[in-house]
Amino acid sequence: MVKVIYEDNHLLIVEKPINILSQADNTNDIDMVSILKKYLKEKYNKPGNVFIGLIHRLDRPVGGVMVFAKTSKCASRLSEQVRNKTMKKTYKAVIHKVMDKKEDTLKDYLYKDKKTNTVSVVSKNYKEAKEAILSYKTINKNKEFSLVEIDLKTGRPHQIRVQFSSRNHPLYGDQRYGKSKIGEQIALWSSKLEIIHPTTKEKLVFISEVPNTYPWNLFKE
Repeated sequence: MVKVIYEDNHLLIVEKPINILSQADNTNDIDMVSILKKYLKEKYNKPGNVFIGLIHRLDRPVGGVMVFAKTSKCASRLSEQVRNKTMKKTYKAVIHKVMDKKEDTLKDYLYKDKKTNTVSVVSKNYKEAKEAILSYKTINKNKEFSLVEIDLKTGRPHQIRVQFSSRNHPLYGDQRYGKSKIGEQIALWSSKLEIIHPTTKEKLVFISEVPNTYPWNLFKE
């Protein structure tokens, strides 16, 4: 069962487990939207189709906090927050080695190849290039890895993974953009989400703790 962090008549904030799709694709594997529709249907004994609005996505191997809308009006207001950047997303990641600067802002232009579903850093003038910006700060480090906190400014596909990998600091367990071994789980987690409540206009902050598994547990206080 998915962990529900917060729920009211408008919002559903949950902790997405690792290796679950955000939304259904052609694999027919289980996805968050279907799981939450079933949850609402059973909890409230709802007949017919149940509405769940997908506001943002997490890559399949990534876990952590996600917001879903329970009404179409809420979905539209939350999507507007994504567009005007009032929704703030913070991630934690374990990367290989130590970045040159303890904290910095990374700016790149990214291109997604839809055929291979891979993203690469390209020049600003490249056709279909999209600007990608994030800020990070190093929270902890050892000889092999660093724990970084990431403030995502733009939500491009695979953005965090590609921006760090392109600087020779790939994420631990990233089999697509890193040098990970089969069986390693990517160390990227959606750790904090800040939104404005769609009806009360109150600022809400939701936290999801990283798993107590390797390599996260290398940095436990």
